[in-house]
Amino acid sequence: MSLSAIIALGLGVCAGLRVFTPLAALSFFRSTWFGVVGVLFVLFEDYMDLRPSTGPRTAPQSVLLRLASGGFCGWSVTAANGLTSGIAGAVLGVAGALAGTYGGYALRIRAIEKFGLIPSGIVEDVIAIALAAFLVTR
Repeated sequence: MSLSAIIALGLGVCAGLRVFTPLAALSFFRSTWFGVVGVLFVLFEDYMDLRPSTGPRTAPQSVLLRLASGGFCGWSVTAANGLTSGIAGAVLGVAGALAGTYGGYALRIRAIEKFGLIPSGIVEDVIAIALAAFLVTR
C-alpha cells in the first residue's frame, strides 16, 4: 500500500472521529484561506461534542457527513496520482470514516463510563487533531 493510500485511510478515520478535523488539517497545512476557517469549525465541533445534548455520531446525517469528509480527504491526497488513484483514495477515506465512526463510538462510550464525558471528549479531540496533523505533514 502506498503512503498516499495510508494517509487517505488515516484521514478517513479522523473524519469518523471529527468531521472537520481532517478537512481543516489539509487546508491549514496547504496554506489555503479555508485553513483558518477550518480551524474555527474544528473548535466549534469540539465544543459541541462536549455537550450532553449533542446527538450521536451514528445518526444517519452525521454518518453521511463523516463519509463525505473521509471520501473527500482520501480523494484529495491521492488524486494527483491520476483518476483511478483518486477514486481508490476516496474509497479508502470512506472505509476509514466508517471505522472511525463506529470504532470511535464504541471506544468513546467505554471512555465516558470510565472517565466521564468531558475528559473522554478532550482525549478524542487531541487524538483526532494529532493524527490528522501527523498524516497531512507526511
